[in-house]
Amino acid sequence: MGYSTIQKWVVSSKNNELTEIEIMNNTEKRPQDWTASERLNIIIEVASLNDEAMNSLCRVKGIFPHHIDKWKSEFSSDSAGEKKVSNTETKHLKSKVKNLERELRRKDKALAETAALLVLQKKVNELWPQEEDD
Repeated sequence: MGYSTIQKWVVSSKNNELTEIEIMNNTEKRPQDWTASERLNIIIEVASLNDEAMNSLCRVKGIFPHHIDKWKSEFSSDSAGEKKVSNTETKHLKSKVKNLERELRRKDKALAETAALLVLQKKVNELWPQEEDD
């Protein structure tokens, strides 16, 4: 991006002369950050539009037409009774599984060490029996 373009945007911002599209570009969200209700609203909004109008709306919203197609298919598969897990919940579950696996490996190592110590203790007792004081 050119330095002069950035300078122009800074001056426009200071003078409150940004256009609506430039303001929306500064606040646009990634497609995966859209909520289900926002996705449904955009699907309904583009349903009656032709391809050119839909592409124009997509540019303003900061998404691509293939995102809308994907969201349509997700809504149709969700209506079949399948429940999707959110990305944050998936990340949380993955980290929980990772922690549990780490703890299991630690306990396995401790158990193996204890078993080895018991075997060694038995061998020591066989080689050098301790005399009991009776």
